[in-house]
Amino acid sequence: MRNERACLLTGIVAVSALAWIYLIRMPMSAADFGPLATQIAAPLPSPLVDFFICFLMWAVMMVAMMLPSATPMVLTYARLAGGRDGANAMWTWMFAAGYLTVWTVFSVAATAAQLTLARAAVLTNALTVAPVLGAMILGAAGIYQFTPWKSACLRHCQSPVAFFMTRWRDGAAGAFRMGLQHGASCVGCCWMLMALLFVAGVMNLVWVASITIFVLLEKLIPYPRAVSLTAGCTLIAAGVIVLFQR
Repeated sequence: MRNERACLLTGIVAVSALAWIYLIRMPMSAADFGPLATQIAAPLPSPLVDFFICFLMWAVMMVAMMLPSATPMVLTYARLAGGRDGANAMWTWMFAAGYLTVWTVFSVAATAAQLTLARAAVLTNALTVAPVLGAMILGAAGIYQFTPWKSACLRHCQSPVAFFMTRWRDGAAGAFRMGLQHGASCVGCCWMLMALLFVAGVMNLVWVASITIFVLLEKLIPYPRAVSLTAGCTLIAAGVIVLFQR
């Protein structure tokens, strides 16, 4: 069991690290893919190429940001599954795959939002929105921290054992389904935080890292609501400041 836990942690760290390396060295256009450029761009219309590159950025960024915060849930699942007859390591990876599948679907929506904003000339070259819209996003993200939907989703992420006690299903398919359910709760908890990237810059890695750390702390520390409410007040105040400083 100790060896399986070590292998699991190594895999999570390796995948997360590779995602961060990609973000740091990320190609921003088809030409940046080098020899693959013609293979990517030639058979496809330009809008599809843009969508693919933007989606790839968001999908990898979600892995880099959200997989570390899911580690306690994945480890809890591995420990509980280890006591089941017929369980194997594939169950755990299927649970993680289900979780990341939900964030990949979220990446499609985020990509569509970014390209829509860009075509509407709302997004700057720095991938940020105008100050007024940025202030609105900050305020909305702050208000969301106080909502019952945020509280309900955060409780799922904070209580792995309770989650599995009420939703457990055996087998690889069951693990994948539970991963989807956990991923949906996690998206419900964090989607407005991801919208903040349009305020600070979609590829502002300092903000990406900051949100990653905040999400991890919100799930791990003993008083998550205190952190959420403090963050909510801070975001609302930041929105007011941005609005009046424009």
